[in-house]
Amino acid sequence: MNSYDFTGRAALVTGGASGIGAATAARLRAGGAEVAVFDREPVEGYVSVTGDIASSADVAPAVAEAERALGKIDILVNSAGVPGASIRTTEVTDEEWQKVLGINASGSFWMCRAVLPGMMERGYGRIVLVASIAGKEGNPMAAAYSASKAAVIAMTKAIGKDVAGTGVLVNCIAPAVIETPILAGLAQHHIDYMVERIPLGRMGKADEVAALACFLASEDLSFSTGATFDISGGRATF
Repeated sequence: MNSYDFTGRAALVTGGASGIGAATAARLRAGGAEVAVFDREPVEGYVSVTGDIASSADVAPAVAEAERALGKIDILVNSAGVPGASIRTTEVTDEEWQKVLGINASGSFWMCRAVLPGMMERGYGRIVLVASIAGKEGNPMAAAYSASKAAVIAMTKAIGKDVAGTGVLVNCIAPAVIETPILAGLAQHHIDYMVERIPLGRMGKADEVAALACFLASEDLSFSTGATFDISGGRATF
């Protein structure tokens, strides 16, 4: 397994209780990073902060708590997200739309806004947001999810340019369907639609995505910001 040297670095991972977030937190710690995890419930084995990522009122104090515990935050990997319901656009309620956009899009923004001041002051930071191939192509039966992940891609470009030259690099990952607990909320035909479009013919694994996230979180990354890195088994075409 490839690894990066995170000795002396402090990382905050959202959605760290399972899936991509858990795999990324484990890899970061294996590389020597001090790691805090943000999720709805406490996560054992890490500095753990809790709250609702869709609420800026929860995010700001949670990030401050993690920063106090770690001494700083050099790395943010924002993996927290929800798939939303597998329903047609005409069936999407106001509540469903607001929930999915609130967690996936607004949550990504709140997290960036909260960690950036400290990173910019210290002159170093790596932010990795988790978007989706759905944010590029749009998936049927997933208008809210697709829109929320398109927002993540756009804010990656905007924030990356906004803080360019400060020492903080901001990039995102666009996975195809990954085998994680988040799939429990999707209809089987929705999952089948996504897998059928992957030339490698299978779902990705959380640790495969974590490997890419850790490269983007490392000092080896030095000349990329505002970019979207595909990990789609060949599905991505642009």
